[in-house]
Amino acid sequence: MNCYPRLVVAGTHSGVGKTTVTLAVMAALRMRGRLVQPFKAGPDFIDPGHHRAATGRPSRNLDGWMLGEALNREIFSRAAADAELSIIEGMMGLFDGSSPVNDIGSTAELAKQLDAPVLLVIDGSAMARSAAAMVSGYAHFDTAVRVAGVVFNRVGSEGHYRLLKEAVEAGTDVAVVGYLKSDPAVEIADRHLGLVTAMERETGELYTRLGKAAAETIDLDRIETLAGSCRAWPVAAPLPAAKKRGRTVRVGVAQDEAFCFYYPENLELLEEEGAELIPFSPLRDGSLPDNVTMIYLGGGYPELHGATLAGNVAMRMAIKEFAASGGTIYAECGGMMYLTQTIRDFSGGVHEMVGLFQAEAVMQRRGLTLGYRTVEITRPCILGLGGVTARGHEFHYSTVIPKGPLAYTCALADARGESKGPDGLALGNVLALYTHIHFSSQSHVAASLVASARHAKAAKLENRKRGYDGAGRAQGEDGAVEGVSESAH
Repeated sequence: MNCYPRLVVAGTHSGVGKTTVTLAVMAALRMRGRLVQPFKAGPDFIDPGHHRAATGRPSRNLDGWMLGEALNREIFSRAAADAELSIIEGMMGLFDGSSPVNDIGSTAELAKQLDAPVLLVIDGSAMARSAAAMVSGYAHFDTAVRVAGVVFNRVGSEGHYRLLKEAVEAGTDVAVVGYLKSDPAVEIADRHLGLVTAMERETGELYTRLGKAAAETIDLDRIETLAGSCRAWPVAAPLPAAKKRGRTVRVGVAQDEAFCFYYPENLELLEEEGAELIPFSPLRDGSLPDNVTMIYLGGGYPELHGATLAGNVAMRMAIKEFAASGGTIYAECGGMMYLTQTIRDFSGGVHEMVGLFQAEAVMQRRGLTLGYRTVEITRPCILGLGGVTARGHEFHYSTVIPKGPLAYTCALADARGESKGPDGLALGNVLALYTHIHFSSQSHVAASLVASARHAKAAKLENRKRGYDGAGRAQGEDGAVEGVSESAH
Protein backbone atom coordinates (compact mmCIF):
# COMPACT_ATOMS: atom_id res chain seq x y z
CA MET A 1 0.00 0.00 0.00
CA ASN A 2 1.18 3.52 -0.78
CA CYS A 3 -0.50 6.90 -0.32
CA TYR A 4 1.11 8.64 -3.30
CA PRO A 5 0.05 12.18 -2.24
CA ARG A 6 -1.74 13.56 -5.28
CA LEU A 7 -4.03 16.35 -6.39
CA VAL A 8 -5.93 16.94 -9.63
CA VAL A 9 -6.14 20.58 -10.74
CA ALA A 10 -9.30 20.93 -12.82
CA GLY A 11 -11.14 23.83 -14.43
CA THR A 12 -14.83 24.59 -14.62
CA HIS A 13 -14.25 24.96 -18.38
CA SER A 14 -11.48 25.64 -20.88
CA GLY A 15 -9.87 29.05 -20.59
CA VAL A 16 -10.22 29.59 -16.83
CA GLY A 17 -6.46 29.53 -16.33
CA LYS A 18 -5.95 26.07 -14.88
CA THR A 19 -2.54 25.79 -16.56
CA THR A 20 -1.45 29.08 -14.96
CA VAL A 21 -2.66 27.90 -11.55
CA THR A 22 -1.08 24.47 -12.03
CA LEU A 23 2.29 25.94 -12.98
CA ALA A 24 2.16 28.46 -10.14
CA VAL A 25 1.48 25.72 -7.57
CA MET A 26 4.17 23.46 -9.05
CA ALA A 27 6.74 26.27 -9.06
CA ALA A 28 5.87 27.35 -5.51
CA LEU A 29 6.14 23.80 -4.17
CA ARG A 30 9.46 23.35 -5.92
CA MET A 31 10.68 26.60 -4.33
CA ARG A 32 9.73 24.98 -1.02
CA GLY A 33 12.10 22.16 -1.86
CA ARG A 34 9.43 19.59 -2.70
CA LEU A 35 9.90 16.89 -5.34
CA VAL A 36 6.80 17.37 -7.48
CA GLN A 37 5.83 14.86 -10.15
CA PRO A 38 3.70 16.46 -12.88
CA PHE A 39 1.03 14.78 -14.99
CA LYS A 40 -1.37 15.96 -17.69
CA ALA A 41 -4.83 14.55 -18.28
CA GLY A 42 -5.63 13.88 -21.89
CA PRO A 43 -3.69 14.12 -25.15
CA ASP A 44 -1.45 17.18 -24.87
CA PHE A 45 2.21 17.92 -25.61
CA ILE A 46 2.49 21.64 -24.81
CA ASP A 47 1.39 21.77 -21.16
CA PRO A 48 3.70 18.86 -20.20
CA GLY A 49 6.64 20.84 -21.58
CA HIS A 50 5.79 23.70 -19.22
CA HIS A 51 5.33 21.23 -16.35
CA ARG A 52 8.84 19.95 -16.90
CA ALA A 53 10.25 23.47 -16.90
CA ALA A 54 8.40 24.25 -13.65
CA THR A 55 9.31 21.06 -11.74
CA GLY A 56 12.48 19.75 -13.35
CA ARG A 57 10.80 16.37 -13.92
CA PRO A 58 9.24 14.89 -17.08
CA SER A 59 5.47 15.17 -17.18
CA ARG A 60 3.37 12.11 -18.07
CA ASN A 61 0.07 11.99 -19.94
CA LEU A 62 -2.78 9.98 -18.42
CA ASP A 63 -5.93 9.32 -20.41
CA GLY A 64 -9.01 7.23 -19.69
CA TRP A 65 -9.91 6.60 -23.33
CA MET A 66 -6.47 6.12 -24.91
CA LEU A 67 -4.92 4.13 -22.06
CA GLY A 68 -7.56 2.89 -19.64
CA GLU A 69 -7.48 2.56 -15.85
CA ALA A 70 -4.82 -0.15 -15.52
CA LEU A 71 -2.28 1.68 -17.68
CA ASN A 72 -3.07 5.03 -16.06
CA ARG A 73 -2.45 3.62 -12.59
CA GLU A 74 0.71 1.84 -13.70
CA ILE A 75 2.16 4.94 -15.40
CA PHE A 76 1.20 7.08 -12.40
CA SER A 77 2.67 4.69 -9.82
CA ARG A 78 5.94 4.32 -11.67
CA ALA A 79 6.46 8.06 -12.18
CA ALA A 80 5.26 9.12 -8.71
CA ALA A 81 7.21 6.50 -6.75
CA ASP A 82 10.08 8.80 -5.72
CA ALA A 83 8.12 12.08 -5.57
CA GLU A 84 6.82 13.81 -2.46
CA LEU A 85 3.55 14.68 -4.15
CA SER A 86 2.02 14.65 -7.61
CA ILE A 87 0.05 17.34 -9.39
CA ILE A 88 -2.21 16.24 -12.26
CA GLU A 89 -3.43 19.03 -14.54
CA GLY A 90 -6.85 18.34 -16.01
CA MET A 91 -8.16 18.93 -19.51
CA MET A 92 -11.00 21.22 -20.64
CA GLY A 93 -13.72 21.33 -17.96
CA LEU A 94 -13.80 18.81 -15.12
CA PHE A 95 -16.53 16.66 -16.69
CA ASP A 96 -15.72 17.18 -20.39
CA GLY A 97 -14.50 14.09 -22.26
CA SER A 98 -15.25 11.98 -25.31
CA SER A 99 -19.00 11.82 -24.67
CA PRO A 100 -21.71 14.29 -23.54
CA VAL A 101 -23.46 11.63 -21.45
CA ASN A 102 -20.64 9.88 -19.56
CA ASP A 103 -17.22 10.69 -18.12
CA ILE A 104 -15.05 8.59 -20.46
CA GLY A 105 -11.86 10.44 -21.31
CA SER A 106 -12.57 13.26 -18.83
CA THR A 107 -10.62 14.69 -15.92
CA ALA A 108 -13.40 13.43 -13.63
CA GLU A 109 -12.87 9.86 -14.84
CA LEU A 110 -9.14 10.14 -14.19
CA ALA A 111 -9.68 11.59 -10.70
CA LYS A 112 -11.81 8.54 -9.88
CA GLN A 113 -9.30 6.11 -11.38
CA LEU A 114 -6.53 7.64 -9.25
CA ASP A 115 -8.81 8.21 -6.24
CA ALA A 116 -7.47 11.76 -6.15
CA PRO A 117 -9.04 14.90 -4.67
CA VAL A 118 -9.80 17.76 -7.05
CA LEU A 119 -8.70 21.38 -6.74
CA LEU A 120 -11.23 23.34 -8.82
CA VAL A 121 -10.03 26.45 -10.67
CA ILE A 122 -12.65 29.16 -11.21
CA ASP A 123 -12.31 32.40 -13.15
CA GLY A 124 -13.42 34.85 -10.48
CA SER A 125 -12.99 38.01 -12.57
CA ALA A 126 -16.72 38.81 -12.86
CA MET A 127 -18.28 36.88 -10.03
CA ALA A 128 -19.32 37.12 -6.38
CA ARG A 129 -21.99 34.97 -4.66
CA SER A 130 -22.66 33.05 -7.89
CA ALA A 131 -19.34 31.31 -7.21
CA ALA A 132 -21.05 29.37 -4.41
CA ALA A 133 -23.68 28.04 -6.81
CA MET A 134 -21.00 27.02 -9.27
CA VAL A 135 -18.92 25.20 -6.65
CA SER A 136 -22.00 23.48 -5.26
CA GLY A 137 -22.95 22.23 -8.70
CA TYR A 138 -19.52 20.84 -9.48
CA ALA A 139 -19.19 19.25 -6.04
CA HIS A 140 -22.54 17.44 -6.24
CA PHE A 141 -22.83 16.60 -9.95
CA ASP A 142 -20.93 13.34 -9.40
CA THR A 143 -20.36 12.57 -5.74
CA ALA A 144 -17.72 9.96 -6.63
CA VAL A 145 -15.52 12.90 -7.65
CA ARG A 146 -14.19 14.61 -4.52
CA VAL A 147 -13.99 18.36 -5.13
CA ALA A 148 -11.88 19.19 -2.08
CA GLY A 149 -10.74 22.75 -2.71
CA VAL A 150 -11.13 25.85 -4.86
CA VAL A 151 -8.64 28.36 -6.25
CA PHE A 152 -9.86 31.54 -7.89
CA ASN A 153 -7.98 32.96 -10.85
CA ARG A 154 -7.99 36.52 -12.27
CA VAL A 155 -9.16 38.05 -9.02
CA GLY A 156 -9.13 41.85 -8.95
CA SER A 157 -8.15 42.48 -5.33
CA GLU A 158 -7.86 41.03 -1.84
CA GLY A 159 -11.32 42.42 -1.04
CA HIS A 160 -12.81 40.69 -4.08
CA TYR A 161 -11.23 37.42 -2.98
CA ARG A 162 -12.72 37.73 0.52
CA LEU A 163 -16.21 38.07 -1.00
CA LEU A 164 -15.69 34.95 -3.12
CA LYS A 165 -14.26 32.93 -0.25
CA GLU A 166 -17.04 33.91 2.15
CA ALA A 167 -19.73 33.05 -0.39
CA VAL A 168 -18.34 29.60 -1.20
CA GLU A 169 -17.54 28.57 2.36
CA ALA A 170 -20.98 29.75 3.61
CA GLY A 171 -22.81 27.85 0.88
CA THR A 172 -20.72 24.68 0.55
CA ASP A 173 -18.33 22.48 2.52
CA VAL A 174 -15.54 22.97 -0.03
CA ALA A 175 -12.40 24.77 1.18
CA VAL A 176 -11.22 27.90 -0.64
CA VAL A 177 -7.41 27.75 -0.58
CA GLY A 178 -6.41 30.95 -2.36
CA TYR A 179 -6.30 32.97 -5.53
CA LEU A 180 -4.14 34.49 -8.22
CA LYS A 181 -4.45 38.07 -9.37
CA SER A 182 -4.62 39.06 -13.01
CA ASP A 183 -1.01 39.62 -14.11
CA PRO A 184 -0.09 39.98 -17.81
CA ALA A 185 3.55 39.36 -16.88
CA VAL A 186 2.84 35.68 -16.17
CA GLU A 187 0.52 34.99 -19.07
CA ILE A 188 1.79 32.51 -21.67
CA ALA A 189 0.93 33.51 -25.23
CA ASP A 190 -1.67 31.40 -27.01
CA ARG A 191 -1.93 30.38 -30.67
CA HIS A 192 -3.66 27.92 -32.98
CA LEU A 193 -2.65 24.68 -31.21
CA GLY A 194 -2.44 26.01 -27.67
CA LEU A 195 0.18 27.81 -25.60
CA VAL A 196 3.60 28.79 -26.90
CA THR A 197 5.90 25.89 -26.05
CA ALA A 198 8.32 26.03 -23.13
CA MET A 199 11.38 25.73 -25.39
CA GLU A 200 10.37 28.87 -27.30
CA ARG A 201 10.68 31.31 -24.44
CA GLU A 202 12.90 31.97 -21.47
CA THR A 203 10.87 30.43 -18.66
CA GLY A 204 13.11 30.99 -15.63
CA GLU A 205 11.70 34.40 -14.78
CA LEU A 206 8.16 33.29 -15.61
CA TYR A 207 8.19 30.42 -13.11
CA THR A 208 9.89 32.51 -10.45
CA ARG A 209 7.10 35.08 -10.73
CA LEU A 210 4.41 32.39 -10.76
CA GLY A 211 5.91 30.62 -7.75
CA LYS A 212 6.18 33.83 -5.76
CA ALA A 213 2.63 34.80 -6.66
CA ALA A 214 1.29 31.46 -5.47
CA ALA A 215 3.31 31.63 -2.26
CA GLU A 216 1.75 35.03 -1.48
CA THR A 217 -1.92 34.26 -2.14
CA ILE A 218 -2.39 30.46 -2.10
CA ASP A 219 -2.27 28.40 1.10
CA LEU A 220 0.44 25.91 0.10
CA ASP A 221 0.20 24.11 3.44
CA ARG A 222 -3.46 23.44 2.66
CA ILE A 223 -2.53 22.27 -0.85
CA GLU A 224 -0.10 19.73 0.61
CA THR A 225 -2.69 18.62 3.18
CA LEU A 226 -5.27 18.05 0.44
CA ALA A 227 -2.76 16.04 -1.61
CA GLY A 228 -1.94 13.95 1.43
CA SER A 229 -5.58 13.26 2.24
CA CYS A 230 -5.78 10.48 -0.40
CA ARG A 231 -6.58 6.99 0.71
CA ALA A 232 -3.72 4.56 0.30
CA TRP A 233 -4.23 2.23 -2.62
CA PRO A 234 -2.79 -1.15 -3.47
CA VAL A 235 -0.02 -0.57 -5.95
CA ALA A 236 -0.82 -2.59 -9.04
CA ALA A 237 2.00 -4.78 -10.26
CA PRO A 238 3.78 -3.06 -13.16
CA LEU A 239 2.65 -4.26 -16.54
CA PRO A 240 5.09 -6.64 -18.16
CA ALA A 241 7.75 -4.55 -19.87
CA ALA A 242 9.65 -5.61 -22.91
CA LYS A 243 13.00 -7.00 -21.93
CA LYS A 244 15.58 -4.37 -22.73
CA ARG A 245 17.80 -5.44 -25.54
CA GLY A 246 21.22 -4.20 -26.44
CA ARG A 247 21.26 -0.96 -28.38
CA THR A 248 21.03 -2.54 -31.81
CA VAL A 249 19.72 0.40 -33.85
CA ARG A 250 20.28 4.14 -33.76
CA VAL A 251 17.13 6.25 -34.12
CA GLY A 252 17.32 9.93 -34.99
CA VAL A 253 14.60 11.86 -33.14
CA ALA A 254 13.77 15.36 -34.44
CA GLN A 255 13.92 17.74 -31.47
CA ASP A 256 13.58 21.47 -32.00
CA GLU A 257 10.96 24.23 -32.10
CA ALA A 258 9.36 22.74 -35.23
CA PHE A 259 9.20 19.13 -34.00
CA CYS A 260 8.69 18.67 -30.26
CA PHE A 261 5.50 16.65 -29.67
CA TYR A 262 6.39 13.24 -28.22
CA TYR A 263 4.87 11.07 -25.50
CA PRO A 264 7.72 10.06 -23.14
CA GLU A 265 6.44 6.47 -23.19
CA ASN A 266 6.80 6.32 -26.98
CA LEU A 267 10.49 7.09 -26.72
CA GLU A 268 10.99 4.78 -23.74
CA LEU A 269 9.26 1.87 -25.46
CA LEU A 270 11.53 2.30 -28.47
CA GLU A 271 14.51 2.16 -26.10
CA GLU A 272 13.17 -0.98 -24.45
CA GLU A 273 13.10 -2.60 -27.88
CA GLY A 274 16.76 -1.78 -28.48
CA ALA A 275 16.77 1.74 -29.94
CA GLU A 276 19.46 4.28 -29.11
CA LEU A 277 17.79 7.68 -29.46
CA ILE A 278 19.86 10.43 -31.06
CA PRO A 279 18.33 13.94 -31.11
CA PHE A 280 18.79 16.15 -34.17
CA SER A 281 17.32 19.37 -35.53
CA PRO A 282 15.78 19.63 -39.01
CA LEU A 283 15.89 23.39 -38.48
CA ARG A 284 19.61 23.75 -37.78
CA ASP A 285 21.57 20.56 -38.56
CA GLY A 286 23.07 20.07 -42.00
CA SER A 287 23.04 16.28 -41.86
CA LEU A 288 21.44 13.35 -40.09
CA PRO A 289 23.20 11.79 -37.07
CA ASP A 290 25.80 9.19 -38.01
CA ASN A 291 24.68 5.62 -38.64
CA VAL A 292 20.96 6.04 -37.91
CA THR A 293 18.66 3.45 -39.45
CA MET A 294 15.39 5.06 -38.36
CA ILE A 295 14.10 8.63 -38.14
CA TYR A 296 11.22 9.70 -35.86
CA LEU A 297 9.63 13.01 -36.91
CA GLY A 298 7.16 14.06 -34.21
CA GLY A 299 4.49 16.70 -34.41
CA GLY A 300 4.97 20.39 -33.74
CA TYR A 301 4.89 23.61 -35.70
CA PRO A 302 6.61 23.18 -39.08
CA GLU A 303 4.20 25.76 -40.54
CA LEU A 304 5.68 28.45 -38.28
CA HIS A 305 9.21 27.58 -39.40
CA GLY A 306 8.50 26.91 -43.07
CA ALA A 307 11.11 29.30 -44.44
CA THR A 308 13.88 27.91 -42.21
CA LEU A 309 12.97 24.29 -42.98
CA ALA A 310 12.85 25.07 -46.70
CA GLY A 311 16.18 26.86 -46.50
CA ASN A 312 17.91 23.87 -44.93
CA VAL A 313 18.24 22.10 -48.26
CA ALA A 314 21.00 19.82 -47.00
CA MET A 315 18.73 18.30 -44.34
CA ARG A 316 15.80 17.91 -46.71
CA MET A 317 17.98 16.12 -49.23
CA ALA A 318 19.55 13.96 -46.50
CA ILE A 319 16.12 12.75 -45.39
CA LYS A 320 15.02 12.10 -48.96
CA GLU A 321 18.16 10.09 -49.66
CA PHE A 322 17.74 8.23 -46.37
CA ALA A 323 14.27 7.12 -47.46
CA ALA A 324 15.55 6.12 -50.92
CA SER A 325 18.22 3.95 -49.31
CA GLY A 326 15.57 1.94 -47.42
CA GLY A 327 15.82 3.74 -44.08
CA THR A 328 12.79 3.57 -41.78
CA ILE A 329 10.95 6.87 -41.20
CA TYR A 330 7.99 7.26 -38.84
CA ALA A 331 6.30 10.68 -38.86
CA GLU A 332 3.30 12.15 -37.04
CA CYS A 333 1.24 15.23 -37.96
CA GLY A 334 3.83 18.02 -38.31
CA GLY A 335 6.40 15.39 -39.22
CA MET A 336 4.08 14.16 -41.96
CA MET A 337 3.64 17.71 -43.27
CA TYR A 338 7.43 18.02 -43.51
CA LEU A 339 7.54 14.94 -45.77
CA THR A 340 5.10 16.41 -48.32
CA GLN A 341 6.23 18.52 -51.29
CA THR A 342 5.24 21.88 -49.83
CA ILE A 343 3.60 23.56 -46.83
CA ARG A 344 1.25 26.46 -47.47
CA ASP A 345 1.16 28.55 -44.28
CA PHE A 346 -1.66 30.67 -42.87
CA SER A 347 -0.59 33.73 -44.87
CA GLY A 348 -0.50 31.77 -48.13
CA GLY A 349 3.28 31.48 -48.29
CA VAL A 350 4.51 28.25 -49.89
CA HIS A 351 7.61 26.49 -48.53
CA GLU A 352 9.33 23.55 -50.17
CA MET A 353 9.67 20.48 -47.96
CA VAL A 354 11.24 17.02 -48.28
CA GLY A 355 8.94 15.86 -51.09
CA LEU A 356 8.53 12.15 -50.34
CA PHE A 357 4.76 12.35 -50.78
CA GLN A 358 3.08 14.01 -53.76
CA ALA A 359 0.95 16.39 -51.73
CA GLU A 360 0.77 19.86 -50.23
CA ALA A 361 -0.04 20.51 -46.56
CA VAL A 362 -2.30 23.56 -46.37
CA MET A 363 -3.02 25.49 -43.16
CA GLN A 364 -6.66 26.54 -42.59
CA ARG A 365 -7.64 28.71 -39.62
CA ARG A 366 -11.21 27.36 -39.66
CA GLY A 367 -10.17 23.80 -40.40
CA LEU A 368 -9.56 22.34 -36.92
CA THR A 369 -9.57 18.55 -36.77
CA LEU A 370 -9.74 17.35 -33.17
CA GLY A 371 -10.63 14.06 -31.53
CA TYR A 372 -9.68 10.64 -30.26
CA ARG A 373 -8.82 8.06 -32.89
CA THR A 374 -8.58 4.30 -33.15
CA VAL A 375 -6.01 3.46 -35.82
CA GLU A 376 -6.47 0.11 -37.56
CA ILE A 377 -3.73 -1.16 -39.85
CA THR A 378 -5.41 -2.23 -43.08
CA ARG A 379 -2.31 -3.49 -44.87
CA PRO A 380 1.13 -4.43 -43.49
CA CYS A 381 3.46 -1.51 -42.84
CA ILE A 382 6.25 -0.58 -40.44
CA LEU A 383 3.67 -0.32 -37.62
CA GLY A 384 2.69 -3.97 -37.91
CA LEU A 385 0.40 -6.42 -39.65
CA GLY A 386 -3.11 -5.86 -40.90
CA GLY A 387 -5.77 -5.90 -38.18
CA VAL A 388 -3.57 -4.43 -35.43
CA THR A 389 -5.17 -1.44 -33.69
CA ALA A 390 -3.78 1.38 -31.55
CA ARG A 391 -5.24 4.51 -29.99
CA GLY A 392 -4.28 8.15 -30.29
CA HIS A 393 -5.65 11.55 -31.25
CA GLU A 394 -5.75 14.11 -34.03
CA PHE A 395 -5.28 17.87 -33.46
CA HIS A 396 -4.40 19.98 -36.48
CA TYR A 397 -5.43 22.93 -38.62
CA SER A 398 -3.91 21.62 -41.82
CA THR A 399 -5.20 19.39 -44.57
CA VAL A 400 -3.28 17.36 -47.15
CA ILE A 401 -4.07 18.15 -50.79
CA PRO A 402 -2.95 15.30 -53.09
CA LYS A 403 -0.83 16.27 -56.11
CA GLY A 404 -0.44 12.70 -57.29
CA PRO A 405 -1.21 9.12 -56.18
CA LEU A 406 -1.03 8.47 -52.42
CA ALA A 407 -1.12 5.09 -50.67
CA TYR A 408 -2.70 4.69 -47.24
CA THR A 409 -2.19 1.83 -44.78
CA CYS A 410 -4.59 2.64 -41.93
CA ALA A 411 -8.26 3.38 -41.25
CA LEU A 412 -9.47 5.75 -38.54
CA ALA A 413 -12.48 5.67 -36.23
CA ASP A 414 -13.43 8.18 -33.54
CA ALA A 415 -14.25 7.46 -29.89
CA ARG A 416 -17.79 6.39 -30.90
CA GLY A 417 -16.50 3.99 -33.53
CA GLU A 418 -17.55 6.15 -36.48
CA SER A 419 -15.26 6.11 -39.52
CA LYS A 420 -12.95 9.09 -39.98
CA GLY A 421 -11.39 7.97 -43.24
CA PRO A 422 -7.87 6.77 -44.07
CA ASP A 423 -4.54 7.68 -42.49
CA GLY A 424 -0.98 6.46 -42.73
CA LEU A 425 0.72 7.61 -45.93
CA ALA A 426 3.20 4.90 -46.93
CA LEU A 427 6.15 4.71 -49.27
CA GLY A 428 8.62 1.85 -48.84
CA ASN A 429 9.82 1.96 -45.23
CA VAL A 430 8.25 5.39 -44.66
CA LEU A 431 4.98 5.85 -42.77
CA ALA A 432 3.39 9.20 -41.95
CA LEU A 433 0.14 9.73 -40.03
CA TYR A 434 -1.91 12.70 -38.90
CA THR A 435 -2.74 10.71 -35.76
CA HIS A 436 -0.48 10.92 -32.73
CA ILE A 437 -0.44 7.30 -31.53
CA HIS A 438 0.28 6.53 -27.88
CA PHE A 439 2.50 3.45 -28.16
CA SER A 440 1.40 2.22 -24.72
CA SER A 441 -2.05 1.57 -26.19
CA GLN A 442 -0.53 -1.11 -28.46
CA SER A 443 2.77 -2.68 -27.42
CA HIS A 444 3.41 -4.12 -30.90
CA VAL A 445 3.91 -0.66 -32.42
CA ALA A 446 7.30 0.12 -30.88
CA ALA A 447 8.50 -3.44 -31.47
CA SER A 448 7.48 -3.31 -35.13
CA LEU A 449 9.17 0.04 -35.74
CA VAL A 450 12.46 -1.11 -34.22
CA ALA A 451 12.23 -4.42 -36.08
CA SER A 452 11.81 -2.49 -39.32
CA ALA A 453 14.86 -0.37 -38.53
CA ARG A 454 16.83 -3.48 -37.59
CA HIS A 455 15.87 -5.13 -40.89
CA ALA A 456 16.87 -1.99 -42.83
CA LYS A 457 20.23 -2.00 -41.06
CA ALA A 458 20.81 -5.66 -41.95
CA ALA A 459 19.81 -5.02 -45.58
CA LYS A 460 22.29 -2.16 -45.86
CA LEU A 461 25.09 -4.27 -44.46
CA GLU A 462 24.25 -7.08 -46.87
CA ASN A 463 24.17 -4.68 -49.80
CA ARG A 464 27.58 -3.33 -48.88
CA LYS A 465 28.99 -6.84 -48.74
CA ARG A 466 27.58 -7.51 -52.19
CA GLY A 467 28.98 -4.28 -53.60
CA TYR A 468 25.76 -2.26 -53.72
CA ASP A 469 25.30 1.30 -52.56
CA GLY A 470 22.83 2.19 -49.80
CA ALA A 471 19.90 2.27 -52.23
CA GLY A 472 20.55 -1.24 -53.51
CA ARG A 473 22.30 -0.13 -56.72
CA ALA A 474 25.38 -1.99 -57.99
CA GLN A 475 28.46 0.19 -58.39
CA GLY A 476 31.40 -0.11 -60.72
CA GLU A 477 34.92 0.68 -59.66
CA ASP A 478 34.34 4.35 -60.42
CA GLY A 479 31.15 4.38 -58.35
CA ALA A 480 28.83 4.67 -61.34
CA VAL A 481 25.43 3.06 -60.96
CA GLU A 482 25.13 -0.11 -63.04
CA GLY A 483 21.74 -1.47 -62.07
CA VAL A 484 18.88 -1.35 -59.60
CA SER A 485 17.90 -3.91 -56.99
CA GLU A 486 14.31 -4.09 -55.75
CA SER A 487 15.32 -5.58 -52.42
CA ALA A 488 15.60 -2.26 -50.60
CA HIS A 489 12.24 -0.98 -51.81
